[in-house]
Amino acid sequence: MSTTVADIAVKTINGEEKQLGEYAGNVLLIVNVASQCGYTPQYTGLEKLNEKYGSQGLRVLGFPCNDFGAQEPGSPEEIMNFCTTNFGVKFDMFDKVKAKGSGQHPLYNRLTNAVDPKGDVGWNFEKFLVNKQGEVVARFKSGVKPDSPELIAAIEKELAK
Repeated sequence: MSTTVADIAVKTINGEEKQLGEYAGNVLLIVNVASQCGYTPQYTGLEKLNEKYGSQGLRVLGFPCNDFGAQEPGSPEEIMNFCTTNFGVKFDMFDKVKAKGSGQHPLYNRLTNAVDPKGDVGWNFEKFLVNKQGEVVARFKSGVKPDSPELIAAIEKELAK
């Protein structure tokens, strides 16, 4: 099975089609996000990563998801307004996806089968790190904060390659 995400099509939060291959040459941090979750304050840390490492080639990609506790019920406009107003989010946001179960988005099918531990996303704010070639290289559970040493080390290692 392929471990690259380059061939996967997604929709931006504004409804535009985009191929993840357009991010080739960048390191991606893909996160399933939600506005009403205990982990929602991680938006602040994700934006700090975006600001600190964006010029070095990191792209943070937020994928709203309503799969866990129905914690992302809003429309794309409501989600974007919430993120920018409360957390100053400037990183790329996408349309809502299903991260698990019936109707799982092809992106999450690829992510959850590419690296160990394989299997369904456990909750909101799970993070997947993708290298410059579009290959999924690491997975971090929801409780791993954006400023955690293990996540920072993995990002810096991929940016240095």
